[in-house]
Amino acid sequence: MSARDLRTVDDLVAAGLVAPEAAPGLARVVDRFALTVTADMAALIDPADPADPIAAQFVPSPEELVTRPDETPDPIGDDPHEVAPGVTHRYPDRVLLKPTHLCRIYCRFCFRRDRVGDGEANLSEADLDAAMAYVAAHPDVFEVILTGGDPLVLSDRRLGLILDRLEAIPHVEVVRIHSRVPVVDPERVSAATAALLRRRFATWMVIHVDHPRELTERAAAAIGRLVDAGVPVLSQTTLLAGVNADAETLEALFRRLVTLRVKPYYLHHLDRAEGTARYRTTVEEGRGLMRRLRGRLTGIAQPTYVLDIPGGAGKVPIGPDPLTEVGEGEGGTRRWSVEDPNGTRHDWEG
Repeated sequence: MSARDLRTVDDLVAAGLVAPEAAPGLARVVDRFALTVTADMAALIDPADPADPIAAQFVPSPEELVTRPDETPDPIGDDPHEVAPGVTHRYPDRVLLKPTHLCRIYCRFCFRRDRVGDGEANLSEADLDAAMAYVAAHPDVFEVILTGGDPLVLSDRRLGLILDRLEAIPHVEVVRIHSRVPVVDPERVSAATAALLRRRFATWMVIHVDHPRELTERAAAAIGRLVDAGVPVLSQTTLLAGVNADAETLEALFRRLVTLRVKPYYLHHLDRAEGTARYRTTVEEGRGLMRRLRGRLTGIAQPTYVLDIPGGAGKVPIGPDPLTEVGEGEGGTRRWSVEDPNGTRHDWEG
């Protein structure tokens, strides 16, 4: 790990990112929610800008210790669907496998923030055996999603062993890896790492990125190593007040991703984890942003705006619907009003 990583409140003070007088209050935050800011992300922060969007994601705030009544430690309902250590089975054809609780950087809005960076770092061998046995015993599992924590904090050797074991399960045809690492610590993704991901099954990488400034030349090179090795890359973004909740920022982000051969996949409405209220937007704000982007961006740059229903009911699209039913047509058809990207309505029957 780089010596320039920021891991303590004292590191933040020394870097000029927080005032010395704020340190005692922030120490209480860091006692509860893990802190690491990688050197790559720390270098992007402008200490003179109190609204810096990179700092807003990674530098702790006293507001994190204020929990609203509708916030919860498990906002998307992982726990009710845990079927084996580190395995969540919410949808029929796919499971989450969380081999580690560590991240390379800790987002202040993370929906698993109560458990990442704490406790046992990685699954034990016995727990990993149980996880693999569960996947092997369920032939309906088409896809395994490696998440956590961040799977790319594991060494290539350790990651390779997990992929080897999944490769030996014939019905696993897709493995998806969710990671911040290619963006926040791009040198971790070597050509050898990218080659390691080529398997019998299709391996997909989903990178988490929230602001166009995160897509540095180093990050672009890491993404390029993945794509050039034959690993398709998608992105997921969380809609965050104070970071990216405006059409111009999202447009710049999604355009930059497409130029890097990354397909924007999901725009997540914020999950209501404890102490994250400062990042909230309304669904209507999000729908309005998606409506504005529809006419401005190529279709390959359009993510799906989604909400994870609290309690574990699943993820659903919540973007604007341009189609409104207005009545019956001829011959059993329906009459519709369709809104074009400029906001003009058109009649259509079918």
